[in-house]
Amino acid sequence: MAALSCHFHYTVHKVSKNVITRPFISCSMQPSQSNIKVVINGAAKEIGRAAVIAVTKARGMEVAGAVDSHFVGEDIGKLCDMEEPLEIPIINDLTMVLGSISQSKETGVVVDFTDPSTVYDNVKQATAFGMRSVVYVPRIKLDSVGALSAFCDKASMGCLIAPTLSIGSILLQQAAITASFHYNNAEIVESKANPIDFPSTDAIQISKNLSNLGQIYNREDISTDVVVRFSFLLNNHDGDQSRRFKNFRPL
Repeated sequence: MAALSCHFHYTVHKVSKNVITRPFISCSMQPSQSNIKVVINGAAKEIGRAAVIAVTKARGMEVAGAVDSHFVGEDIGKLCDMEEPLEIPIINDLTMVLGSISQSKETGVVVDFTDPSTVYDNVKQATAFGMRSVVYVPRIKLDSVGALSAFCDKASMGCLIAPTLSIGSILLQQAAITASFHYNNAEIVESKANPIDFPSTDAIQISKNLSNLGQIYNREDISTDVVVRFSFLLNNHDGDQSRRFKNFRPL
């Protein structure tokens, strides 16, 4: 597909002692940029299917592959209850999908919704084929994030690790950063009825954002170098709430 490129110019004509300028437009056909090829790894999951729908509706992007160990062979469009199939079957082989995109020499991105045990190898494969990764893997460990960061720095290839895809959580992070400039103390309070892990991924991300400001908080503590203090609000068996404090310094 080609795009029409037009430019507005002026021509100068000299008639006797008078100079006359006349406008004209020149147009030429230029090849348009192709869409970014997006591979959804973990496409059969609920969030993976939501990502497939979002990519198909987005400008400049298209679904180029669907990878998962479930519903192998089924059309990802049908699985997402689209009106028409995308004619993209779910494949349980990330390397095969990456290889086909790499041969076409087009820009590609892998969105990873898998699990912490496989995400490092997935990013490594994508990088080997010259593709960047967007990783959303809940409960990913900090050492895994560090390993991914070191690998991508060495490979000179970017990788976005998103601890949450919630717009509300992102707005909360921005609000915390804005408010932190006006206080000497910073505390993140979490409350969950059935906590799986403390601090949560969202809380760790907020604390990292605050620590990057270069300010030491909790100055009321003696000889403290704690950037952010976490407070966990837990529920007792009787339904009453009890508070437990834990100091935590982000890595």
